Amino acid sequence: MPHPTHPLDRTRDAAHHRMPPSAWAYLMGAAVDEHTARWNTTRYAELPLLPRVCVDVSDVDTSCTLLGTRLNHPILLAPVALQRLFHADGEHATLAGAATGGTLPVISMESSVSLRDLSGAGSPPFWFHLYVQRDRGLTRELIARAEDAGAEALVLTLDTPVAGHRYRQQAAMTHLPDGVRRANLPDDADPRLAGGCLDPSVTWTDIEQLASATRLPVVGKGVLHPDDALRACAAGLAAVVVSNHGGRNLDTAAATVDQLPAVAEAVAGRIPVLVDGGIRRGTDVLKAIALGATSVLIGRPYMWGLATDGADGVRAVVDLLRDELATAMALCGTPRLELIDERVLAR
Repeated sequence: MPHPTHPLDRTRDAAHHRMPPSAWAYLMGAAVDEHTARWNTTRYAELPLLPRVCVDVSDVDTSCTLLGTRLNHPILLAPVALQRLFHADGEHATLAGAATGGTLPVISMESSVSLRDLSGAGSPPFWFHLYVQRDRGLTRELIARAEDAGAEALVLTLDTPVAGHRYRQQAAMTHLPDGVRRANLPDDADPRLAGGCLDPSVTWTDIEQLASATRLPVVGKGVLHPDDALRACAAGLAAVVVSNHGGRNLDTAAATVDQLPAVAEAVAGRIPVLVDGGIRRGTDVLKAIALGATSVLIGRPYMWGLATDGADGVRAVVDLLRDELATAMALCGTPRLELIDERVLAR
């Protein structure tokens, strides 16, 4: 169990107290017995680090470049739907917190604030997340809206042809509460929390067509198998995210950190490899980079921050993980991200 004095654990507990039980179940619930969701976190804790000594670490630099964007650190915000379930300002607060925290948010297609309301002059950079819709015309319309809103990349979820059995979520919340809606989708969109707009017929041919139909780089999210990573490269994707959907789809699917090395090896530097799922400490970020990730994404942790303190809470979570990462880099003798490799792990 995580130590209860850790600031992120305290933020999690505070969020639990602030959220309605239904919203907490929606955020924290995963598929079936929730093994994969737990493995995502515990497998990081089981990887021991191997510190180095007498290295000049007086100037630790956590910055990186991802798809042409210079970032202060490699910690991005994963797409999370319907954020007004957790805080009245929803995605507005996330975008503001990301800007002050020096990170890049991925805004969900199922956001509770529309792209139109989020974008505009002076808006911070963001990526836009998308499920391929059964209505391909709507899919193309959403891509066009993202381009017009200034999104810097599209993130396509690849791993959800059908919804997983999320029993905790389904028992607590089967429909959206009053005042919360998918603001980017038509008013008559399916009111269920999952499954209504998913298309089980999507193939790599569809992904190739979408990637060629937009001027934005396209990131494929939901890759665990190295062969799928190779298919993503062949389909023209600009990056892949090693992800099991936060354990919310297929229970007992492999933890993302366990699949990361094989995916990174298959891609062999052709495109960036990102990873999400279970990252709760700055040391987890270090370990992910050591195993081949270019950057990481966090989901539930910044929602805990959002629920407790809005934009300031989002920024506080990002700052915490970034500071822990910088300390871990110094203690492992790797003052630059490019110096981090498997040698920081005790194997």
